[in-house]
Amino acid sequence: METDMKKITGLSAFAALIATPALAHHPLAGAPMETFSHGVLSGIGHPLLGFDHFFFVVAVGLAAAMIGRLSTAPFGYIAGMVGGIALVMSGIALPAVELVIAASLIVLGGLVASGTRLTTPVILTLFAAAGLFHGWAFGGVLAAQEGGAASMVFVGYLLGLAITQYAIAYLAGRMLASTDNLRPRLAGAVVAGVGAAFMLENIEGIAFAALGLG
Repeated sequence: METDMKKITGLSAFAALIATPALAHHPLAGAPMETFSHGVLSGIGHPLLGFDHFFFVVAVGLAAAMIGRLSTAPFGYIAGMVGGIALVMSGIALPAVELVIAASLIVLGGLVASGTRLTTPVILTLFAAAGLFHGWAFGGVLAAQEGGAASMVFVGYLLGLAITQYAIAYLAGRMLASTDNLRPRLAGAVVAGVGAAFMLENIEGIAFAALGLG
């Protein structure tokens, strides 16, 4: 029990450390992506430097391990993520993206923490639906570039995102899954807690903006 808590606490501390305001969502320190390698580096950095995405992908690995599909189920999330990037690059907006991302952490983390035994189709549907919104947020990085992103930058970015997130999910499932279900449930509770904090932060920002205090 003590060892499990140390691992989970260490995971939380690591994610919090790499998600400082100076680094979050800026793997190239704000510089534009101009080459294939820039795209790859940015794709690798965004899931690590954005703690909301990082924790969700950890929950993806935990849920995938719980249904015995650790090697394959994360591809459902990655497919949804690619779809979300395609939407934003096509100029199609999704509503309340940041709020939905926060909710995705609460829902998936809560399901893992509760030990609920969901079927593979349900899990894949949750992964794909959440992936659309996480992908839309990732795609905003490319859409925000002046003049758009070159095709090789786009390919590199997708490659970096997909490989990094699959690796995070797989390693989380391998490291935190256990036969007694205690370790993944504790980790799921941490993910849900992070989602709740992120949700409150976004609601606070909306309230301040509505009051003209933002």
